[in-house]
Amino acid sequence: MHLKKRVAILLVLALASSSLAGCSGGGGSAAAASAGTESSVSATAASAAQPQGGSSAAFNWKKYSGTTLKVSFVQHFCADPIIAKIPDFEAETGIKVEHTVTPEANYFDKVSTSLSSRSGDPDVFMSGAYQLWDYSSAGYVEDLSTYVKDAGATASDYDYGDFVPSAVNALKWDGTAGHKVGSGKQLGLPLMSEIYTLAYNTKAFKKLNLQIPKTLDQLADVSRKLKGWNGSGSYGLAVRGARDWGTIHPGYMSTYANYGAADFAVENGKLVSKVNSPEAVKMTAYWVNLVKTGSAPGWSSYTWYDCSADLGAGKAAMMLDSDAVGAQQNWQGASQEAGNLAWTTIPVVKEGDKPKSNFWTWALAMNSASKNKGAAWYFIQYFTTKDFAHYATITKNSIDPCRESVINSSDYANKMSKQPGYLDAFKATIDNSTILFTPQPSFFETTTDWAAALQDIVAGKYSDAQAGMNDLKQKMDKAVEDVDVG
Repeated sequence: MHLKKRVAILLVLALASSSLAGCSGGGGSAAAASAGTESSVSATAASAAQPQGGSSAAFNWKKYSGTTLKVSFVQHFCADPIIAKIPDFEAETGIKVEHTVTPEANYFDKVSTSLSSRSGDPDVFMSGAYQLWDYSSAGYVEDLSTYVKDAGATASDYDYGDFVPSAVNALKWDGTAGHKVGSGKQLGLPLMSEIYTLAYNTKAFKKLNLQIPKTLDQLADVSRKLKGWNGSGSYGLAVRGARDWGTIHPGYMSTYANYGAADFAVENGKLVSKVNSPEAVKMTAYWVNLVKTGSAPGWSSYTWYDCSADLGAGKAAMMLDSDAVGAQQNWQGASQEAGNLAWTTIPVVKEGDKPKSNFWTWALAMNSASKNKGAAWYFIQYFTTKDFAHYATITKNSIDPCRESVINSSDYANKMSKQPGYLDAFKATIDNSTILFTPQPSFFETTTDWAAALQDIVAGKYSDAQAGMNDLKQKMDKAVEDVDVG
């Protein structure tokens, strides 16, 4: 029964209808993913991007020469560098790669259907951590830890220890509902990550002589004051509002955690929703007021695409969302407001609190039904090395990198100096960043219900936030009543 329920959720519920909301990129380079491979890169960049073959006596990059792999990418700025380097991978390994690029609105539906067919196609696919909870619960994902530990399968200079701990831990889970991420199977390896910070337009704050908000009360105040800052239709703060899971996990969930609230707890051997706790209700009431007084008139349809576009177009004075998404609007020539954007940490309840952030990472994962697992591992390995991460981050714009060697490099510091406050906000937040949701196989059902409840509270369909969250708790408890917590 549990597997049947998981597969039903996986194939029908939120992945098919709500994938637009996934935490992910934007900006100028995302559309380029569909254009195929780049025909020219500098010899220096090409050399830097390539893992060094023959680094272990037992390891040989040509071992699977002649194999054909099928790889599925979401249309995203972190896929662009991989696609650009596929010809180099093919030349280095003799492995032929057939790849597809799908817009995020349809991507997870497509991948879910393909994995459930057990055909082995695709061999490798991009995924986020939440999706991997569902996929692994249904047995669709290969554990990569065995490959990492195999000296014959992994080059000696791969350096797994160089990964940012929060990034690889976000992709580990033991498969038991209610258990936090960070242990168990390595369900994927990270390409890039994002945390949630506050991006703001420096022109807007100078124009109205406002101080950058440090607390949530200050954020609400300046959001109101920034209404109309740049003419008709401009407003204070861009946040997501669409009726799907993606509305909950960025700014809302990060702020929820800063209030000390939790989504679930394990009580008497069962998962129990905590969304109607005093902390959860207080935070939601705050958020509803923030949306009503300071956000976009069309908030209820907003995904990360809309938030990012409004920030870049000078409609939104601030955006509380992915640091990486906002940065794509600030590269030279990327948007109307490029060069005017800056970053600070997510506002907290009271000044001096440590900012907590939810965490997202795009990763490469292997289909457990793949008939080419050795070659699939070579692909994942090649495109998660230190050298490739350096190329993807520095030559391209795939941020935040998941390799410590890149984050701590002078090249990265120089590149991000063009994004004022970005690295300071990142460094002040990353150690307090983790996946703040409780892993469980009904994640998409419960978070989509949560987004719907939030919309209904904003629309006045409940007398207050308490009533709305009481109703939501009942729905969430029903969704997880049969979940085995081990």
